[in-house]
Amino acid sequence: MSKEITARSEDYSKWYNDLVLKGGLADYSAVRGCMVIKPYGFALWEAMRDVLDRKFKETGHQNAYFPLFIPKSFLSKEAAHVEGFAKECAVVTHYRLKNDPNGGGVIVDPEAKLEEELIVRPTSETIIWNTYKDWIQSYRDLPLLINQWANVVRWEMRTRLFLRTAEFLWQEGHTAHATAEEAIAETEQMLDVYADFAENFMAVPVIRGVKSPSERFAGAVETYCVEALMQDGKALQAGTSHFLGQNFAKAFDVQFSNKENKLEHVWATSWGVSTRLIGALIMVHSDDEGLVLPPKIAPVQVVIVPIYKGADQKAGLDEKVNVIVKALRNAGIIVKYDDSDNSRPGWKFAEYEMKGVPVRIAIGARDLENNSVEVARRDTKEKMSMSLDGLPARIKDLLDEIQLNLFNKAKAYRDSHITRVDTFDELVKVLDEKGGFVSAHWDGTAETEEQIKERTKATIRCIPLNNPQEAGTCILTGKPSKERVLFARAY
Repeated sequence: MSKEITARSEDYSKWYNDLVLKGGLADYSAVRGCMVIKPYGFALWEAMRDVLDRKFKETGHQNAYFPLFIPKSFLSKEAAHVEGFAKECAVVTHYRLKNDPNGGGVIVDPEAKLEEELIVRPTSETIIWNTYKDWIQSYRDLPLLINQWANVVRWEMRTRLFLRTAEFLWQEGHTAHATAEEAIAETEQMLDVYADFAENFMAVPVIRGVKSPSERFAGAVETYCVEALMQDGKALQAGTSHFLGQNFAKAFDVQFSNKENKLEHVWATSWGVSTRLIGALIMVHSDDEGLVLPPKIAPVQVVIVPIYKGADQKAGLDEKVNVIVKALRNAGIIVKYDDSDNSRPGWKFAEYEMKGVPVRIAIGARDLENNSVEVARRDTKEKMSMSLDGLPARIKDLLDEIQLNLFNKAKAYRDSHITRVDTFDELVKVLDEKGGFVSAHWDGTAETEEQIKERTKATIRCIPLNNPQEAGTCILTGKPSKERVLFARAY
């Protein structure tokens, strides 16, 4: 199986596509720019979604659902927002088809033109804030903490499975608050939720920071982000949390009576992550043999493969393995017993290695005699013999060890790829030869940021939170700078 995967060193992009397709995560669609998420890929998304959903509810949020279609006029109400999304919007102009009188199948009925075009949801701020206008009248209605799990459409000309598709799945939180301080606290809290999920469940180390003004979400006052580093030295934005100020409240006239019975506009946040996280997961951990998945979100944590000759041996193994499976499940471990007879054990080993299952257990007649099993871990390829006595506890410890090892390995790579530079030439050299995050001084202007982007294809990924204040000079203009920012080429 591994021979079917392009090596990372040979073609990183093709390696990534090989893993998505041959690992059974997704496939291309007949609809240009869209993808089909296959059952294994969707199970991975469900595992991630379930953890995040629990965290959202633990922090007081509730799920709701808002329409897929947004009246065009809604997007016109917040100028920065419409400018940010205008080029990515899919537009519905008609509401009916009819048979082609010339026999060419169906055509759009020209008589069925909508009075107002509808935008297929690129993000939901406008439709949600139009709704909040009816839900919020008094300070007693605040805070309003809503999340929705949905799909969005952002028209893309150049697409990559999971990383950039015209349609993708995500969650988007939209909250309303009585004060700016409460809204900012919410924004920072949700950034921490994302960082905790990335590091403790995805085993992906992230840098918390704020975006430069040029990189902010369209319509936001401040955009907070978590940035991760892939194995090819490129950055990937793993989540964003936006302080929207009163921009959308004013655009949609969402006001409340405060405790002094005076009308005020509410303060807002929005925050979200998407199926893009699956792309991050692949590129941070996987190798040339296939996917490597962290145990805490792997759809299957342990697979058991029997090795036998004849029906009698298999019957004896089945009886014993069923007991093992029950014990592992009772310990909270997601286990699969692959007793199918349409593939040989060696093929199954390669298949589950490709799919990134964290632990593989092989068991045969001789193992039963010795009261032991062979255990292989996906992250290091190490094999060991384990006694059947107390096996669930040992496997649970092993899964924890694998989870921590994946995080530590990714963190060591990330930390070794944060490079301080003091000149523009050094920036270019590091980007071209080493990659990763480059810590450099910037004069704070959008003009300089754009020039650096044009000349290097690198952007300011973030200004780290609690960033040390350090006097210096901008690497491009030589103008004064008060702190370093992180540049990187990115997905």
